[in-house]
Amino acid sequence: MRLRLPEERPEEPPVGHKVAHPVLSQDGTRAAFLGVSLGGREPYGVLAEARCAYGWRHRAPSRFCDCGFHCLHSRTEASGLVCTAEHRMAVLLDVAVLGAYIRFERGFRYGRQRVRSMTVGPCPCHHEATLLADAGWGRPGWRALEAACAGCVRERPALSPTDFGARAGEGLRVLGAASAIAPPPERSVPELVAEAALLQARLDWFQSQLARLTGPGRSQG
Repeated sequence: MRLRLPEERPEEPPVGHKVAHPVLSQDGTRAAFLGVSLGGREPYGVLAEARCAYGWRHRAPSRFCDCGFHCLHSRTEASGLVCTAEHRMAVLLDVAVLGAYIRFERGFRYGRQRVRSMTVGPCPCHHEATLLADAGWGRPGWRALEAACAGCVRERPALSPTDFGARAGEGLRVLGAASAIAPPPERSVPELVAEAALLQARLDWFQSQLARLTGPGRSQG
């Protein structure tokens, strides 16, 4: 007898959480996302349907394949993924799981989704990001973007998160996240003067030691 998975028929689409890289089309007219796992080869839009990453013609999700979109139940667990080096510049997505899905202990695997919101993290300098700048990599026809503040964007092409949301369409909400690591506090003038005096004292000591070791009468071997 074949065992069947229990069926769920929720009144509202389940909500999940995931991370992805924001991308912008080469002509700058379309915004999308690039996954960080198996489906990271092709960008997807706000409203998207998954295709089998292995080229099979079955519909995702299939019980006999691991294709389809993936997301986590916990927003906290999803946001924790950006702590890893390879996902450090990803954004956090809240998604509505549409159509058929397979439920796992930590999340869903499913065939259709709508990205409801995108949360942009801080700039790598830990200040609030006001722009999404060219990250220096991408996929054919698409440029990857990363969070940046006005001081770090420099000469890179960039657009505001609001403009990204407009290009993505479908009512995408774009949110900002406060820095989890506070930037170094501003130093007061007395503190800077005291630190400079300490550095000068250390430099005088090193110079006296150097003069003692290399002064007149010392053998040069």
